[in-house]
Amino acid sequence: MRFSLDIPNFGQFSDPHHVVELAREVEAAGWDGFSLWDHILYASGLPVADPWLLLGAAAMATERIKLITMVTPLPRRRPWVVARQAVTLDQLSNGRLVLGVGIGYPPQPEFEHFGESGDERVRADMLDEGLEIINGMWTGEPFSFQGAHYRLEEAAYRPTPVQQPRIPVWVAGMWPFKRPFRRAARWDGVAPIMWQDGQIVPLLPHHLGEIISYLTDHRGEGGPFDVAIGLRLADDPAAAADRIADYSAAGATWARMVPDQDMEADDVVKAVRAGPPRR
Repeated sequence: MRFSLDIPNFGQFSDPHHVVELAREVEAAGWDGFSLWDHILYASGLPVADPWLLLGAAAMATERIKLITMVTPLPRRRPWVVARQAVTLDQLSNGRLVLGVGIGYPPQPEFEHFGESGDERVRADMLDEGLEIINGMWTGEPFSFQGAHYRLEEAAYRPTPVQQPRIPVWVAGMWPFKRPFRRAARWDGVAPIMWQDGQIVPLLPHHLGEIISYLTDHRGEGGPFDVAIGLRLADDPAAAADRIADYSAAGATWARMVPDQDMEADDVVKAVRAGPPRR
């Protein structure tokens, strides 16, 4: 099991200087990754920072940890721009980027507020097309695309990523909806969320077992595949390690440790310095 600090790009984490110092602390304390949300209007008046600039700054301040978008809502970003941003960040970090993607949530502030479609099926189709475009551009070979939402005339896009055959792509999905997990099975990892009775609820180890069984049925004999779960950042790593062991046994490969929204900055740093909750 590997561990990342998983933080939003708003509120106290919208300060680029604070985020860079936090990335340094994460690496110094022996964590494996630094994952960052991608929102544009979480709540009216709340400060929000651009996650790509934050991760670029974190790349310059660190040498070892993975840098993870968790997650980029690809339907509200032009996929050809994301493809170039990702390659640039992959080169800047010497091959440490993981591209996490999803359809975006919640739809009203992230899409409809700006006059874009909040329809889940439309966004899902845009995500699939966007991923195909990004993957094609990353090859460096002549590539063109014609879809329902996007069109690219043929061109070769260079440079290519440091990581080959591509930058790892993790796909977010809400279980028990199946389409996101069929999509994830075609890529390099999954970031599952549990949806129940119209709201997000804690993902339990037995839910994770169901998800991994479904992914296995649709993935077949694929290559390496990561399962990145989100858990609460705790002050006591030893106590958290016991809880995380059940998720590891169920098949999780990454634990993204998320601070509570009311957790003070000093307390986040203290928890980070305590190190990842390994057994």
